[in-house]
Amino acid sequence: MNIGIIGFGGVSKALIKLLGDKSEYLYNLGIHIRVKYIIKSNGGIYNNLGINLEEIISNDFNLNIESLQFKEDININTIVKNNDIDMLVELTNTNIETGEPGLTHIKLALENSINVVTGNKGPILLQYNNLKKLADKNNVKLGIGCTTGGALPSINVGTFDIAGSDVLSIEGILNGTSNYILTEMYENEVDYDEALNKAISLGIAEANYNLDVEGYDTASKILILANVIMNSSLTIDDIKIQGINLLYKSLIINEKKNGNKIKLIGKIYKEGEQIKAYVKPEVIDKSHPLYFVDGKNKGVLYSTDTLGDISVIGGASGTINAAAAILRDIINIFCKEK
Repeated sequence: MNIGIIGFGGVSKALIKLLGDKSEYLYNLGIHIRVKYIIKSNGGIYNNLGINLEEIISNDFNLNIESLQFKEDININTIVKNNDIDMLVELTNTNIETGEPGLTHIKLALENSINVVTGNKGPILLQYNNLKKLADKNNVKLGIGCTTGGALPSINVGTFDIAGSDVLSIEGILNGTSNYILTEMYENEVDYDEALNKAISLGIAEANYNLDVEGYDTASKILILANVIMNSSLTIDDIKIQGINLLYKSLIINEKKNGNKIKLIGKIYKEGEQIKAYVKPEVIDKSHPLYFVDGKNKGVLYSTDTLGDISVIGGASGTINAAAAILRDIINIFCKEK
């Protein structure tokens, strides 16, 4: 399988290392992955015979060493022109307002009959239905499992494991940063600011943490689930969003005394013929399947008409775990094509 990687942040680097670490595992599955392109915003490297990933790793992921022949004019158009890969791995930064540049990359790949795996929420949030139609039209696959909780297999469960059932609602704790902060406030009885600062110091909260704590990351993920699993066409404007940034310690502690927890919940549900969604902090008790989803962990609960309630909990948070979710999609697409 020949692949190209666009985007060279932490997840891309973790994926490159993971491909080396899992080479024997992949070989046993009959999968030989040849990375032909690694592209950044200012250019990239290309090797028709396959890039030496060990050389990149041993040089601390520096693409500018002479042997790699980094060129400023290598980009998505180079991939389209050469027409020599089976799959594009799109891992540029998420933009939930325009989806760019990832949206253009994904469209061009699908239009040219190239499978796509992405962890980029923006294009999927904004254009999933159109991108899925484009993939189907060109007989290729669109892997998006990493967009709704990283390692948590929320898309896979909703797509494959509950097939044949009518999904009545989907409820999720889908943002590890917010969940860590709420757990810290609950367990150590500290203020929001103190819990946030600890999350920042530990590298759990990113420099731009507002999308996490204000609920927009959760909203993006729950909307992707709504559009993929429940066949809706909701947008960010259709959802009521409330984050955790205005929660007081006293409220957390009062609920703790009652044996309850406050969690940032994203929910999609059917009301008559309509599909509605919201994101907000909710009080849940020990009977709730997501009650014990603490720290950086995530969880999703599917309520169905024939299979009952099914919950999936766990999935570590971090670049290596997101990279593993990307590799999971690559393997699944390969296995479907065999």
